[in-house]
Amino acid sequence: MTDANNRRAAATIMLQGTASDVGKSLLATAICRILKQDGIKAAPFKSQNMSLNSYVTPDGKEIGRAQGMQADACGIAATTDMNPILLKPKQDMAAQVVVHGKPFADMSARDYRERYLPEAEQIVKAALARLRDEYEAVVLEGAGSPAEVNLKDRDIVNMRLAGWADAPVLLVADIDRGGVFASIVGTMDILEPEERDRVRGVIINKFRGDVSLLTPGLEWLERKIGKPVLGVVPYLDDLQLEDEDGASLDSKGYRKKAATGQELDIAILRLPRLSNFTDFDPLLQEPGVNVRYVRDAREWGEPDVVIVPGSKNATEDLLFLRNTGLESLLLRHIEEGGRATGICAGYQMMGRRLLDPDLVESDLPEVAGMNLFPMETTYAKDKKTERVIGTVAAGFGAVSPGAEIQGYEIHMGRTDFLEPVLQPFLVQSSRLTGEQAPYQRYHPYQPFHPDGAISEDGRLWGTYVHGIFHNDRFRHDWLNEVRQGNGLAPSDRITAFGRLRELSFDRLADHVRLHLDMEAVYRIMNGGERE
Repeated sequence: MTDANNRRAAATIMLQGTASDVGKSLLATAICRILKQDGIKAAPFKSQNMSLNSYVTPDGKEIGRAQGMQADACGIAATTDMNPILLKPKQDMAAQVVVHGKPFADMSARDYRERYLPEAEQIVKAALARLRDEYEAVVLEGAGSPAEVNLKDRDIVNMRLAGWADAPVLLVADIDRGGVFASIVGTMDILEPEERDRVRGVIINKFRGDVSLLTPGLEWLERKIGKPVLGVVPYLDDLQLEDEDGASLDSKGYRKKAATGQELDIAILRLPRLSNFTDFDPLLQEPGVNVRYVRDAREWGEPDVVIVPGSKNATEDLLFLRNTGLESLLLRHIEEGGRATGICAGYQMMGRRLLDPDLVESDLPEVAGMNLFPMETTYAKDKKTERVIGTVAAGFGAVSPGAEIQGYEIHMGRTDFLEPVLQPFLVQSSRLTGEQAPYQRYHPYQPFHPDGAISEDGRLWGTYVHGIFHNDRFRHDWLNEVRQGNGLAPSDRITAFGRLRELSFDRLADHVRLHLDMEAVYRIMNGGERE
């Protein structure tokens, strides 16, 4: 395909699914990596993403985590053109609409569909056109299923998008959940004739077992739908790649605590509106560390560390902790000398008050916090999203002062301290005090921006910085501090999480290349042969 200037636009391929969570994101990631391995300059694209697990681009904008990961697999910097519209659920029937990385409005599902989708269509088309002008190939990912008949007339993420992109479609189905043949045949039957024509092949994903036993079914399927099965991709365990949806936490295989008690037990509170849970992926790869998500008091156990994670609605999730008794257990844990950490909204909950005069978070203008630090957070409509670099302000135990930290911030609240505190947790060098940093009255750190707070003994700390545990040296030293506090021997092994992630991209790509007919995929991409 060529544009008005006779310059060839990027080739396209699109993955759509028979349902949500069939593995579209990971298969798209694999194809992105394969294209990179084969020397093709490729980019990912998902027009509209719904996720609380977001990614901050190098220029400080917010997109879906999956497209950020796919850009990393392509070896390129992520931009908002790769995910121009991000929906972040706040309540059951309402979401924050993020357009090109910045909050646009809070909308109900009906208002978004009836009033905003026509405008969103133009935003999506423009973003896709820019990508096709810059790259040699674009790997598109759909959402949910293209067979949702009640949504098709204003679709901007499945078959209508495929038409705008002139993209051939590969239909992905999950055999692990059962009913794979019915889901494929049913999807194809619901599609309009021109939509069925756009489907060029089928991928059966998450297979477990002997593929030869599946052969009669595959032959029947190809005759039934008139499309080839391009691959049966076996389930791949233990990938160090992030998930897009919190539902995946139900299927993650967490290590069980050793009977000897020689493992650290880290409990993460599973909030109803948990966001950016990928903050804790590096902890899952640490030997001698047991990580588990706790959603009610019965699962509390005897944790060594409790983490209060990020949330899209800190007010309502704090009330959830209060109503379920988890807050009481956390406070007792701290009173008895236990360790606790708050990340972003979890850090905000540790203060004395959450103030919401404009009802940005909920319909409650004020909610009492946990009163662990002398601070209050006020919510406003402006949202802060940026990459940050800093250092640990003061050492505690095995964590030395001056340790470098990199991460990102995504939050709508401003935290102010009501009285002097011992020390901030971090000193960031990415922002100046001209923004009236919350410690300005009580700390002489100039010209840097202090972040978070830490108790005198280092057992309690909080920060706005997401991704802090992705810093290998900090994570290693912090875990050793907890080990030493528990009378355990420190570890001398530093887990290089970034390296594990890169190896996982290649492992995923090699796995998919082995089980997917990539020569056929290359031929299908916009009808062109691989050059």
